[in-house]
Amino acid sequence: MKIVASILFCLFIIPSFSQTNISSFEKYPVFPECAAVEIDQLENCFNNTLQSFVYSNFVVPEVVSSENYKGTLAVFFEINKEGSFRVILVDAVYEELKEEANRVFGLLPKIQPATYNAKPAYVQFTLSLNIPLEAPVPVEIESKITSETQPDEVVLNEYDNIEKLPYENEEYTSQINIPLSHHNYSLFDPALNRIGQNNHTAQKPYVYAEVNRYYNFEAENDKILKNKTSWFGRKFWNEHMVTIKGKDYWITLDPGVDLQVGKDTDADIDTYNNTRLVYTQGGIGKNFNFFAVIYESQGRFADYFNRFAEARRPDGGNPAIIPGRGIAKEFKTDSYDYPIATGHISYSPSKTFNFQLGHGKNFIGDGYRSLLLSDNSSPYPFFKVNTTFWKLKYTNTWMSLRDVRSAVTADGSFRTKYIANHYLSYNITKRLNIGLFESVIWQNDNDRGFDFNYLNPIIFYRAIEFSTGSRGGNAIIGLSSKFKFTDKVNAYGQLIIDEFSSSDISGGNGSYKNKIGYQLGAKYYDAFSVDGLYLQAEYNRVRPYTYSHNTVVLNYGHNNQSLAHTLGANFSEFIGIARYQKGRIFGDAKVVVAKRGFEFNTPEDMNFYGGSIYGTEDDRISDNGNDLAQGNTTDFLHAELQAGYLLNPATNLKIYASVIFRDFKPELNTDNVFENQTTWVNFGIRTDLFNWYYDF
Repeated sequence: MKIVASILFCLFIIPSFSQTNISSFEKYPVFPECAAVEIDQLENCFNNTLQSFVYSNFVVPEVVSSENYKGTLAVFFEINKEGSFRVILVDAVYEELKEEANRVFGLLPKIQPATYNAKPAYVQFTLSLNIPLEAPVPVEIESKITSETQPDEVVLNEYDNIEKLPYENEEYTSQINIPLSHHNYSLFDPALNRIGQNNHTAQKPYVYAEVNRYYNFEAENDKILKNKTSWFGRKFWNEHMVTIKGKDYWITLDPGVDLQVGKDTDADIDTYNNTRLVYTQGGIGKNFNFFAVIYESQGRFADYFNRFAEARRPDGGNPAIIPGRGIAKEFKTDSYDYPIATGHISYSPSKTFNFQLGHGKNFIGDGYRSLLLSDNSSPYPFFKVNTTFWKLKYTNTWMSLRDVRSAVTADGSFRTKYIANHYLSYNITKRLNIGLFESVIWQNDNDRGFDFNYLNPIIFYRAIEFSTGSRGGNAIIGLSSKFKFTDKVNAYGQLIIDEFSSSDISGGNGSYKNKIGYQLGAKYYDAFSVDGLYLQAEYNRVRPYTYSHNTVVLNYGHNNQSLAHTLGANFSEFIGIARYQKGRIFGDAKVVVAKRGFEFNTPEDMNFYGGSIYGTEDDRISDNGNDLAQGNTTDFLHAELQAGYLLNPATNLKIYASVIFRDFKPELNTDNVFENQTTWVNFGIRTDLFNWYYDF
């Protein structure tokens, strides 16, 4: 009786083939009948030929048939490097079945062996036969790794056989955040703001993949690549320093600097900044990406900048907090040492969701400033979820912040507070976008820790604030909008409401509860038909006491810096910006004119006028009659001009020169607020990965 089974093949690849599947073989074992078959069809040909041979030669023993046995027979065999079949083990109930399996496999001819890395290699299979037997139905042989010891020729070449692939600018299609840089963002802002696009531009930082749909990073960089053939020439002018890429991963690694030398001519201070950094980014699989930077910095700045940093010194003896950076310790006798590390991991399981965990900054808005959330403060830990579908993009962010003032330090430790916010962006039409913002701040009082009430991403935080105690949290709401007049002109705005009391807002009596601010702005791309010329005008106005709170820890700040507008509150401000880049040459010009209101902080007047977000409303000057820029009214002018050359577009390495003119005229000179003028000339080379703000 000559019957063969319907065969289920399970292929076990020995370790010499590494941890890959059968499709990774360079060549499958080849029967003579398969010699003319194309290489990608060898697997099917091998399967069908083996099945046919076994079917033609296997004879079920009489004792198995007479006892009406139903079961399986498993044959574990190998094809060695010479192409010979050898049975290793037969698993069967009947000894006669084992003998028959050995007989049939002994009839198999020598064939061409499998190859790996262009060399003959061992391969092992398990063949299972169902009994009683049926005519074969060819199926594919699956691969599986065995745990047997690999041959020395494979083990000893394992390092050399690691797969190496060329780096192909994978970062541009990744889920990595594009480092926040106003000038760099202005390069692709026109591409993101054309009429008819269903994207969302307020939630920043952007990830490369969402921008690359509209602005081809690789193509734009190719336009300015230098023709360099040497390794040093390519790495300095065009490429990342180190690139590593395999089948399912890629990594870049770069050194960087932020070296500045300059002079504050009015205060006669020689200024400098000496930052060395290293940053890496990469991807693992299709959906997981990472980015990290480590900075080691020392610096001395213009007089007004140093005084601003020292006025925000933390409790514990450190002399300053460098604006936008972090806590600094003393370096030599007149400088600061301020190390910092930032980074994030980004995971996108689908086009709809993106999850980020990091230590860095976020920004909400289309303007130069933001009244909702800006990158003005020091970096902080955060967890963010972006959800994009239909005409919506919904961003939830949870942050852990610090209040480092002596007045609130407990047991030598800085006070911890938390923020949860959500921002919903909706494209109403192809021209009009609106955004809804809500945020709540709470402190770690009564061992409250992170309040899980605020994990709900779609609730109204104001209701939660009342349920946990009105003084236990500080809720802020906001509105943003953008309208595209043409592909080259758009207008934007924001409204922030810190104390929602309609009667106080509309009453017109100057209530301290009328804590609102607004922003109006416009952008003009390729202005006056000049390619690459970017113009922006912006007006910001924030009333006294906005962002502060009667529970002083619940202010809208972190590390003694505002989380929103750089100037805090109690001011009006106009900003004009021009940016231009052609090839690798770039330039920026900026003018800021503001009227600001400070506290006097003198023995005669210690009242709180609403300028500092860290003041307590319990010390306010009055319930009503509060007006903009009240207190120590100050006229403020900041003008800044910068020009430079982009050395390497892959790493954003730039060389530049800048000059800043600053005029500060308060109504009354005090210890911390007094009339001064600054002319600050600066030269530098920097890897542009974050925004420096000097206009405060």
